[in-house]
Amino acid sequence: MEKKTGWFFWMLAAGLILAAGPVSADSVVIKGSTTVLPIAQATLEAFMKANPGTKISLSGGGSGDGIKALIDGATDIATSSRQIKPAEVELAKTKGVNPVETRVAIDAIVPIVHPGNPVNDLSLDQLSQIYQGKITNWKEVGGRDLQIVAISRDSSSGTFEAWGELILKGAKVTPRAQLQASNGAIVQAVSKNRYALGYIGLGYLDKSVKALSVNGIRASEKTASMKAYPVSRALYLFTNGEPKGETARYIRFVLSPAGQALVKREGFVPLSGR
Repeated sequence: MEKKTGWFFWMLAAGLILAAGPVSADSVVIKGSTTVLPIAQATLEAFMKANPGTKISLSGGGSGDGIKALIDGATDIATSSRQIKPAEVELAKTKGVNPVETRVAIDAIVPIVHPGNPVNDLSLDQLSQIYQGKITNWKEVGGRDLQIVAISRDSSSGTFEAWGELILKGAKVTPRAQLQASNGAIVQAVSKNRYALGYIGLGYLDKSVKALSVNGIRASEKTASMKAYPVSRALYLFTNGEPKGETARYIRFVLSPAGQALVKREGFVPLSGR
């Protein structure tokens, strides 16, 4: 699926549309995951069109940054591609913040390579060994005699956290891995490097890169929703307590049939039964 690469989208992805914090009852600030960014952009645009008196500002930066902003009172909604950590919950409590999660979509984390790479499938164990630096040449996994360039998200990313949990099982990423700050940056890096291996959210997959199957299973709406694809996870919105006012109205829209249709349009998996 081709992703939008217009000026507005990349301004959002770069985090250049910023806000100091909640400013009024009809203004909503959203900050966090770059994976959830396309969903947030599409739904907020539709919501604002239907509710012209509402102002919503959006920025990326990573799941960790969004959760930190929620704890600090600098955002109404933290978008995240991971669950909140116990330590973050404890820190929030010390500041009088009660993080409440709302699951809004399902995602698959997809390993990607350059379209010219002949490898089509990697096992969970092979991915783990590559990202630990134990497998370093494509010939070890059925490819050409070329060094593997492992490309990873940075540590503030929820996708990095999920990859570490689902693939590395807590092992450390090799220090030789190249770190990127967003899904889009990984797509760009892999599309230009025949040696590269990266991983991205399903909604960021486009024709400039090739998706690999994992354990023989391709990532799709069906395999992710059925949990057959082994690298699947939920996507979340976090608020301080149960959402109220315009924040609650926006979240209800994201969960509505119209909002979930936009989730699907952006390449992610709507919640089952919607």
